[in-house]
Amino acid sequence: MGPNKRTFAMRILCYRAYIVGLSMILCNSFSGKASAQEQAYRGKQIRMVIGSGAGGGYDTYGRILARYLEKFIPGHPTVIIQNMPGAAGITAMNWTYNIAPKDGTVILAAFNVLLTQPLFNDPTVQYDMLKFEHVGSFSKIQNVCVTWQTSPIKNIMQAKDREVILAATGAAGNSVLWPKIMNAVLGTKFKPVVGYGTTEQRLALERGEAEGICGLSWSTIKASTPDWVLNKRINVLVQTGNQRQKALPEVPLVLDFVTNSEDRALLTFMSLIEELGRPFIMPPGTPTPLVSIIRRAFDASLGDPDMRREAELQLLEVDPIPGEKMSRIIKEAYMIPQETVNRIRVIANE
Repeated sequence: MGPNKRTFAMRILCYRAYIVGLSMILCNSFSGKASAQEQAYRGKQIRMVIGSGAGGGYDTYGRILARYLEKFIPGHPTVIIQNMPGAAGITAMNWTYNIAPKDGTVILAAFNVLLTQPLFNDPTVQYDMLKFEHVGSFSKIQNVCVTWQTSPIKNIMQAKDREVILAATGAAGNSVLWPKIMNAVLGTKFKPVVGYGTTEQRLALERGEAEGICGLSWSTIKASTPDWVLNKRINVLVQTGNQRQKALPEVPLVLDFVTNSEDRALLTFMSLIEELGRPFIMPPGTPTPLVSIIRRAFDASLGDPDMRREAELQLLEVDPIPGEKMSRIIKEAYMIPQETVNRIRVIANE
């Protein structure tokens, strides 16, 4: 073999040795990273906190997510459910912000309407939404107003004719805010009566204590009381959002009745909140690497075919938003013009 060929052969051997060495370094690096992720949660217990009682829509979504997070979080920690009802979800928000451990072991299934509650100077709010760690949203929410099958109020126009008693949760919840908004922009005469839990809210209709519910999501009704849908036990008067849901093509949007720019600005803001219908968050100050682990496990859970099949069987909607996008949407919501904030505040306090 001539000198040129020997030189060329030596270069090939050196190159191969370099590639092998680089591969070993990369493998060790990735292995170390995976090992560190596993150690972060191996043998740990994560609390999935639900800001409502058992049996509601947020509870149902939180429980199915908890089971799949166990599968996708490295180290496979146990995820337990802790229901923390109170003040339409504010109790759980305040606890998560101010008291909960910041060690990656707490995830809160938050109410979407509470994401922007700090904008309205609510004295019960003790959290800064922009400082939470945003994990992601399971699906968006479009709310509906419904009356019981025996009610003479069959459409939204008839709700302008007389007072309609509605079962509602806390004063900050959708079931109070949406009726007030519709009274303001549509001229309806809804009267929400607060104090019901999410399950009791629905029972109030069946017992005749209330005539309807306004501000409850269609996905929750389908999942929690499928009998209402299958046996047509409710009248669906109107739905929120920017476009009609596939399941409700004949039910009008609130936006269909609104023409002036002030009302449309208000409803556009509310639609932004609904985009983050079923959000999951972690306490502020949770270490970034742990937030990243939970975010990726959340994404993997929502993309899992088994999860989607199970959700479909339970009539749950899956339309996920990753944590990074969720943060951007929340920041956009907090850029709302002050005059729109002031108007919503006035409506909420009426």
